[in-house]
Amino acid sequence: MNSKASTTPWKSDRWFVSPWNYNPDAVKGFSFAKKIKIHDVSLRDGEQQAGIEFTQREKVKIAVKLAEAGVHRIEAGMPAVSRQDEAAIKEIVKEVGSQAEVFGFSRCMKEDIKKAADCGVKGVVVEIPSSEHIIQYAYKWPLEKAIDLSIESTAYAKELGLYTVFFPIDASRADMEWYLNLVEKVATEGHMDALALVDTFGVLSPHAVSYFVKKSKERLNKPLETHFHSDFGMGAANTIMALAAGAEVVHCTITGIGERAGNAAMEEVVLALLTMYGIDVGIKTEKLYGLSKLIRELSGLQIPSNRPIVGDMLFNVESGIIANWVKNAGKEHILEVFPFHWNLVGQAPVEIVLGKNSGLDSIRLWLERLGMTASEEQMQAMLLQVKDRSIKNKALLSVDEFRNIAQSATG
Repeated sequence: MNSKASTTPWKSDRWFVSPWNYNPDAVKGFSFAKKIKIHDVSLRDGEQQAGIEFTQREKVKIAVKLAEAGVHRIEAGMPAVSRQDEAAIKEIVKEVGSQAEVFGFSRCMKEDIKKAADCGVKGVVVEIPSSEHIIQYAYKWPLEKAIDLSIESTAYAKELGLYTVFFPIDASRADMEWYLNLVEKVATEGHMDALALVDTFGVLSPHAVSYFVKKSKERLNKPLETHFHSDFGMGAANTIMALAAGAEVVHCTITGIGERAGNAAMEEVVLALLTMYGIDVGIKTEKLYGLSKLIRELSGLQIPSNRPIVGDMLFNVESGIIANWVKNAGKEHILEVFPFHWNLVGQAPVEIVLGKNSGLDSIRLWLERLGMTASEEQMQAMLLQVKDRSIKNKALLSVDEFRNIAQSATG
């Protein structure tokens, strides 16, 4: 990369985003915390995605990699789920407890919280349903039960010396006054060190997030944490909007794994903060792709090849027009073609691939790789065959397929 590249906030030798992101009018009223923590929930909420099951050994392996990447907090799981989960949490505390804060997750039940404390975690995320309708229709509880359990269990967590994050499920679909009364009552009669802003079903719009934060801060003088799902694709955007309004901790998962459509993706939030807002949260971004690959390998998860940040073909170029841009830009100006450099996230370098949309520049490049030469007429013939083969197979061409076409055209 070019060490002489511009070092404005929106353009460096590692990224090139819109200068409008830094216009004072665009960020008016934003109030980011001085320190933003990443609280990874891949091992708990992430594993709740249907079909994902991590073994004890795999959970520890993932936790170690998260800590190596600089993740501040690791929600290691819910010890009440199984003996294996309980054992995994204990081992994670031993392996990475000196590098990252390890948290457990529990229902509003004293026995759950005791299990978490016995695992040696620093903190606990305590959940309770917070919308009247979900309490009545999903849990089939009287409303008073949710309130009483919240007070009892959070007070018990404090008694055990745990940093307590109160986690009101379905807050974003609750009546605002009911929700605020609940969290205030728990804060005064029970205990909470921080409040999670929970959009369980991913139903918040970005413009409503600041309202959610504002009303919570007006009623409660506690640190706020974000926990936003992506059912409408808003997880990362909503997280950033909440941070801009003063939230301090991000609940997220690697590659957005999680219940239904998943959680806010760590890589998307971290990279957007770094490049679009000038906020470095301390994550080693060059490890993001590797973390995603690890999660996918251990879970069997398949993702689109062009998924943001971590898609396997994100830096593959098929289009003849874009291949021409890559050739013209060269290494010095490669960020004219991409918004961020592959090295920033640990991806492989740009690769020109052959398919239906390829052009002559791609043919020339592939001939050079094979140490072959051809006339313009021969290259045109090769290009037509490449397009025909790609359409027929509905796929890109392999090296052997192109070699056969090239040898036939030049032989």
